[in-house]
Amino acid sequence: MKNLLYLHEAVAVVLLSKPDRTATFEEIAKEVEKRNLFPNRKGGIELSEQIRLRTSISSSRYKSWFYFTKPDILKLK
Repeated sequence: MKNLLYLHEAVAVVLLSKPDRTATFEEIAKEVEKRNLFPNRKGGIELSEQIRLRTSISSSRYKSWFYFTKPDILKLK
């Protein structure tokens, strides 16, 4: 079965349901797994790390969707 959402879209869906649209990478990963929003993953990278890489590093295409604050807190813009 193919994923219906890309990972950055799954993260946005989770953050839309959070107070202030803010959560830690770990909280987001748990919610993505619980809701089965991104079931097919490739590679051996932990989901919370994949989310961090996809949303907060400077070379990420989707950095404009999110605001990153330390320690490990992500907010949907």
